[in-house]
Amino acid sequence: MNIVRPTLVLNKTACLQNIELMAEKAKRHKLRFRPHFKTHQSIEIGRWFRNYDVEHITVSSVQMATYFASDGWQDITIAFPFNTHEINDLNKISANTKINIVVDNPKTIELIHNKIQHPLDVYIKVSTGYNRVGIASSSYSQIEKLLGAISEEPKLNFKGFISHAGHAYETTSRNEIQNVHFDAVLKLNRLKNYFIRRYPNLELSVGDTPSCSISEYFKGIDEIRPGNFIFNDLVQNNLGVCNIDDIAVRMHCPVISKQQDRNEVIIYGGAVHFSKDHIQNIDGKALYGRIILNTGDEKKLLNPKNYLIRLSQEHGIIRLTNKIFNKVEIGDIIEIIPAHSCLTASCMRGYITHKGEHIEMM
Repeated sequence: MNIVRPTLVLNKTACLQNIELMAEKAKRHKLRFRPHFKTHQSIEIGRWFRNYDVEHITVSSVQMATYFASDGWQDITIAFPFNTHEINDLNKISANTKINIVVDNPKTIELIHNKIQHPLDVYIKVSTGYNRVGIASSSYSQIEKLLGAISEEPKLNFKGFISHAGHAYETTSRNEIQNVHFDAVLKLNRLKNYFIRRYPNLELSVGDTPSCSISEYFKGIDEIRPGNFIFNDLVQNNLGVCNIDDIAVRMHCPVISKQQDRNEVIIYGGAVHFSKDHIQNIDGKALYGRIILNTGDEKKLLNPKNYLIRLSQEHGIIRLTNKIFNKVEIGDIIEIIPAHSCLTASCMRGYITHKGEHIEMM
C-alpha cells in the first residue's frame, strides 16, 4: 500500500471472523440477526453479511436505508426515533422495501397522520437505563398512550419493543456488562408479558455490541442489532469485550514533525480523521489511539506509555518514551488503533483493505 495521507486500513479477515462469531451466536440462541450497518456504511461490506445468511439490517437514518435498499436489502429497521420531516423520503423507500420505524412519543404519530402512504411496522423505543431516548420501561401509561396513537393509523403495525443498553459502555468489567444486559432483558420481558395477550406477535429487539458479544442470556428476545462488533476498537477492548487482534481497523498516518523536548511525534491525522472519542489511559489522561510500531521485521503493539494523547483539527500528537521516540522519523507511517471505530470510519468515508483494495462508503 502506498499511504500518503491519513488512511483507514481494514483487515477483511478479522471482519469476517467477527461477523461469523456473531452470526453463530444468533443461530445458537434462535435470534434474528439484524446487524447495524451504521458502523461500516458500505454496500460492499454489507454484502459480506449475506454469506452468513443475514437478510435483515439496521440503519440509523432514512438516507442510510435508501442507500442499502439500492443494493437489494428488503427488510430494514431505522433504529432512530423517526424524523417527521423525512416522511416524503420514507414514503418513497417504503413503496418497495419493508421498513420498520422507531417512535417514543405520540407527537411523532400526530405529525405524520394521514401522510403515510405504505404499510410500516413500528417499534416503540424503551429505555432500560441508558436514558438517552425512549420511554422508561416501567412507564406503562406512556406506552399505552403511544399504542393508542399507533392503533389509529391504519398503515402502522405495532411490531414490539426495541432498546439499546448504551450504559453498558459506562461499565468497567464484563460482570457489569452482564448485569446491565440481564436487567435490560428482565425489563423487556416484563413488558412482553404484560402486552402479549393483546399483541401475540410482539417482539423484543436489543442492540449494544458489549452485551451481544459476551452474554449468553437472551430469554424472550427475538433479535439482536449489534454494529460495532464488525470492527471492534479500543473501547471494546478496554471493556474486556474483544482482544486487540479482534480489532479490524487501523489508522495509518504520516509523521510530519518531531518535538524532542517533549518526546512527541506529530502526525497528519487529527480530529477530522479520528473524531475526539477516547478512553482513559493508565496515566489518567485521554487516549485517542494505541500505537503499533513497524520495525520492518514485525509489527509490535507498544505499551500505553506510547499513545495518541491529543488531537486538533488536522494534527495528532503522539507521546513516546525516549527509546521509541528515537526510532521514529519524519516521513514514517505510524499505525494507530482508534478508540472508537464507528466515528473514525464515519470521519474517513472510505477504507483500504490490508490487501490494498479500496472500499467506498455512502
